[in-house]
Amino acid sequence: MKDDNCIFCKLANGDIPTNSIYEDDDFKVILDASPATKGHALILPKQHYANIFEIEDETLAKAAKLAKKIMTHEKDVLGCEGYNLVQNNGEVAGQTVFHFHMHLIPRYESDDNKNVIEWNHKEFTDDEMKKICDEMSM
Repeated sequence: MKDDNCIFCKLANGDIPTNSIYEDDDFKVILDASPATKGHALILPKQHYANIFEIEDETLAKAAKLAKKIMTHEKDVLGCEGYNLVQNNGEVAGQTVFHFHMHLIPRYESDDNKNVIEWNHKEFTDDEMKKICDEMSM
């Protein structure tokens, strides 16, 4: 279902004009309005899912396959040397629009902002790592 109050639902479903590079029955891929690099695109499902926890597994799998397809095409067309695939969930993780989406960010040797994705590395003792593994084991 669509959310009439969601900007990404409106973009994905053609209610607001976009710079679209791909569209099928389930998704629209548009160029990001505030791109990190040339070719920075967003994969938007046409149905509303707030985040990865709400999206159906089948739709998520289709999004991953579509990401690979778009990234491969852009690599050939734009000549980028690398890629960041970014998908944020929750405000604390940097999500600002609460409609599942994937950022496809082509990376170039000449990028002036190579550190679009960075974090401070943490260190854990062997015992702490074991405890984390024990807690997370499925």
